[in-house]
Amino acid sequence: MRKLAIDMEYVKETLLQLLAIPSPTGYTDEIVHFAGNRLSDLGIPFELTRRGAIRADLAGEQRSPDRAIVAHLDTLGAMVKQLKPNGRLAVVPIGHWSARFAEGARVTIFSDDGSRRGTILPLKASGHTFGSEIDTQPVAWENLEIRMDEVAHTADDLARIGFQIGDYVAIDPAPELCDSGFINSRHLDDKAGVACMLGAAKAVVDAGAELPIDCHLLLTISEEVGSGASAVLHGDVSEMVAIDNGTQAPGQNSKEFGVTIAMMDASGPFDYHLTHKLLRLCRDFEIPHQRDIFRYYRTDAASALEAGNDIRTALLCFGIDSSHGYERIHLDALKALTELLTLYMQSGPTLSRDRYELSPLKDFPHQPT
Repeated sequence: MRKLAIDMEYVKETLLQLLAIPSPTGYTDEIVHFAGNRLSDLGIPFELTRRGAIRADLAGEQRSPDRAIVAHLDTLGAMVKQLKPNGRLAVVPIGHWSARFAEGARVTIFSDDGSRRGTILPLKASGHTFGSEIDTQPVAWENLEIRMDEVAHTADDLARIGFQIGDYVAIDPAPELCDSGFINSRHLDDKAGVACMLGAAKAVVDAGAELPIDCHLLLTISEEVGSGASAVLHGDVSEMVAIDNGTQAPGQNSKEFGVTIAMMDASGPFDYHLTHKLLRLCRDFEIPHQRDIFRYYRTDAASALEAGNDIRTALLCFGIDSSHGYERIHLDALKALTELLTLYMQSGPTLSRDRYELSPLKDFPHQPT
């Protein structure tokens, strides 16, 4: 096992290309094609579920027990709820995010016959008209509407143009890369995680690194609405590491530098043995890291367990500021996370007994007493 060279230009390029493809949950077909083509370019075989979740295969010396690494392609978004009498569109969110972060966003609306542009605005958007009321109206999705860049003054006008209830709304990411290494954009959750996964896979392929066990790369399409990795696993997977964002905020220990290893999220503690193995890899190979706990946040790992999979799970994070808003990360965290993923891929199974679904007590591990 060794540290592998990480092609950070590839990670950055992949991230920017992912951000350029709209992918709110339920409207993910195009980004699935992009991710599949990226895997094909690396020579990594993969298969798709009916709805488009991807399971790619990096072959190891032994097939079982094998492992999986998972990130999600879908993002937050919105959907048209009503064609309003004033010629604007009422919307509801896809995924859980605050209306505060939707205000002022430029958007694309995907109708049956094409895409059109618009802006999400509060109902009272002009201080010249409403005075201080623009600051006192409640923050709520019911107080937002989309102003279309079309000539529409009534609901009938909107219908004639082609808008319908149920049209998908994609929020512009507006990415910006700074010379300091910071990246600002919407939807870094979890497109930064996908870029790290593909960057780690490229490092393994380029180095010809031998993997002791099969490693499956999972790309899910419905994490933001809770179902995530519930349908893309198979029975041989005994341990799974999710990649997602670690929220930097008061009371949190996540940082925008190094890799954050989650000990627990809203669904409960992560597996003791797998989590501590990842911590050891960080210490042994001098990867900057920190631990954190997230009280209002869950990942693909939770959906996999809720679907009935008896697997060990862990969560690796890139530190993010203003999650589910206009987010910010640093390249340092992406590099540290990608390095750790390559080491994890090269490591042996966390517990060899996990090749069996049921086994005797004598093989079961101990925790410190």
